[in-house]
Amino acid sequence: MAMPRFSVIVPARSVQGFLRGCLSSVLDQPFGDLELIAVDDCSTDEGGAIIDEYAGRDPRLVGLHLARPGGAGPARNAGAARAQGDYLLFLDGDDTLAPDALAAIDKRLRATGAPDILLWDHARTDVWERVRPSGDGEFLERATAHTTPGPRKAVPRTAKAAGPAAARTDVFTAAERPGVLGVLPAAWNRAVRRDVWRARALAFADGPYEDLPVAFGMLLDAERIATLDRICVTWRRRRRGSASTTPGRHHLVAVDRYDELLHRVARHPDAAVLAPVLYDRAARHLLAILADGARVPPADRADFHRAAAGTLRRHRPSGVPLPAGLGSYGGYRSLRGADALRRGAAEQLRTRREAAARTASERYYRLQLRRPLDDNLVLYGAYGNRGVHCSPAAVYRKARETAPHLHGVWAVNARDRDEVPAGVDHVVTGSRRYWEVLARAKYLVHNADFGRPFHKRPDQIFLQTHHGTPLKAMGMDLRRYPAAAAGVSFTRLLDHADQWDYNLSANPHSSEVWERAYPSGYETLPTGYPRNDAYFTATADDIRALRARLGIQPGTTAVLYTPTHRGYLRDVTPPLDLERLSRDLGAGYQLLVRAHPLYGPNAGLAALRDAGRILDVSRHLRVEELCLASDALLCDFSSLLFDYACLDRPIVVHSADWETFRRARGVYVDLLSGEPGDTPGVVADDEYAVADAFRSGRWDAPHAAGMRAAFRERFCPYDDGQAAERVVRRVLLGDDELLPPLPASERTVAPTPREAEERGRLLGAGV
Repeated sequence: MAMPRFSVIVPARSVQGFLRGCLSSVLDQPFGDLELIAVDDCSTDEGGAIIDEYAGRDPRLVGLHLARPGGAGPARNAGAARAQGDYLLFLDGDDTLAPDALAAIDKRLRATGAPDILLWDHARTDVWERVRPSGDGEFLERATAHTTPGPRKAVPRTAKAAGPAAARTDVFTAAERPGVLGVLPAAWNRAVRRDVWRARALAFADGPYEDLPVAFGMLLDAERIATLDRICVTWRRRRRGSASTTPGRHHLVAVDRYDELLHRVARHPDAAVLAPVLYDRAARHLLAILADGARVPPADRADFHRAAAGTLRRHRPSGVPLPAGLGSYGGYRSLRGADALRRGAAEQLRTRREAAARTASERYYRLQLRRPLDDNLVLYGAYGNRGVHCSPAAVYRKARETAPHLHGVWAVNARDRDEVPAGVDHVVTGSRRYWEVLARAKYLVHNADFGRPFHKRPDQIFLQTHHGTPLKAMGMDLRRYPAAAAGVSFTRLLDHADQWDYNLSANPHSSEVWERAYPSGYETLPTGYPRNDAYFTATADDIRALRARLGIQPGTTAVLYTPTHRGYLRDVTPPLDLERLSRDLGAGYQLLVRAHPLYGPNAGLAALRDAGRILDVSRHLRVEELCLASDALLCDFSSLLFDYACLDRPIVVHSADWETFRRARGVYVDLLSGEPGDTPGVVADDEYAVADAFRSGRWDAPHAAGMRAAFRERFCPYDDGQAAERVVRRVLLGDDELLPPLPASERTVAPTPREAEERGRLLGAGV
């Protein structure tokens, strides 16, 4: 069996939001002579499952699951030990390979006679998706375009098959082009020949800055280096979660790495040429780490400065001055102080302006922030503080049962206070008690945010529950859709996500999206949605009572219609002609219409309601009750369909403006693909097709049931009636582990309305 040309090795840990993009960027390359070795470094998220999913689809992907976590370096080493390709390439799990990169790399390797190492350019991107040059482009352009004069060294026996490289002028050594040591010392901007890797026993180090020794070491030892003046990788700088963005003393390891490298280069035969270049690179890198507040905390800066200065003094080449600021820590602080004064003046001006704009209530809030936290106080909110709703309400009810020592209070707008159930303690937003509770509550639970101003204290615990599985683009992903992003402050969005301590997820899909759309340092809890517990705990009596309260006649097929919000349209009229649909459905069907909460009263719905054509349930507070009372869901692109799948009841998707919606808002799941796991049931593009789906029986036929089962398996793996208890125990009571979800075979779903009516008849008959 022929060995592949390339082995691409991807270590993966805590990168579930980006891993699909990384793996696809490799497997989708037109150049297909490769193996992709994805190494699961004991991921605590869905990374391992994503690797297995891709491996099941493409035999070129080999998944390795490590027995214990070791970090990026050991994970790469494990992949390299398994590799069979001519060349090894390394790619981090949140980075991507540029289109056609492998073909360009292969072409350059052949043109340069199979060098030991090939270096290429990269681009840098951040959470804003701003793409910046690497800084290596100028050197790579010169090295790729120009020849290297002078005699060539002999080629090692293992490489002679590649051709008479001794006569080549497009490969070089580090001594011939010492500027190569200025190229970013990373794992993913180079390919190394596998026989060279093994002959020289190359390996990444353990711990942080693991790529420094091998990146520089392979260049110092290489006899034949080539370059490619092309961006082949996009490197993502994470806001949170990586070693480089996590403050701590582990950054002192960088000093040790450079100490070893500078000691090594001093013994190199070409030390006179190489040592000054590596020294300059080390000095600039260490000073950059020291100046980065996201890496070295204030308490550790003196130690870092002392260690870095000692290393750079000890290894300073003859005639090379010590970099400015490394004479003493006091001198370094003086140099940095001038910049700090300028920044401080600007900050003071901004603070004065903010202070002038504060209301008396906000000043009161700031005073309350100085008081101690109440460890037994929980503040809840939902949907812009419109009342007791959604998953926060389910958590609140479970906490009253499981943790009665905790006092729950709801934040509610003045206009919504009359909707608060009797006996529920609440505060009106903006009142003095609201500011007091907001400042002093140990726990904060919301499905969105409490609004401004809100300053989360370090010891407060914020639980973000969300209010649905993401179908349409969310968070930072909205930047690609200007129509949907109008008026969104992405800076404020990131500030808000930075306040979360825990982030609930209903399924692996949501976990991936949240990590990418809201990149911050929270812990994702795979609990299921607490509001969905009702789908597993409701009884036949509950369902009969709900239908009676809503006015649904026994024996009637109730169809719940929930059109989604379309931010790009001003018209709030439902996309379906409801009068025609109700007429086409005929007797025996009842339409329950719930307009999106962002829409106000609709005269057309009121007229249809008054004419007896529909039941307008837009003002019904608990959507879970509407789902339980209905026989089927008719929706377009509402995230409610993911929750409704828990009930294992039919779903019909109205698809008329799918393409417009997808282009304007962006979607994560192709509801119309027809693939199991994507499409939840019957798809209909107009009123006639919707009515026909019901009259023909296709809405509940075996094919629709099979599609629904696959959809449910994908999007409801955690929902089992215990989500609220998981949340209360893990977040409010501090349990270390989450209760595991019940196996699907042990979950008891609420009975359908037909089953509930049948049980009622049996009870009435005394059976």
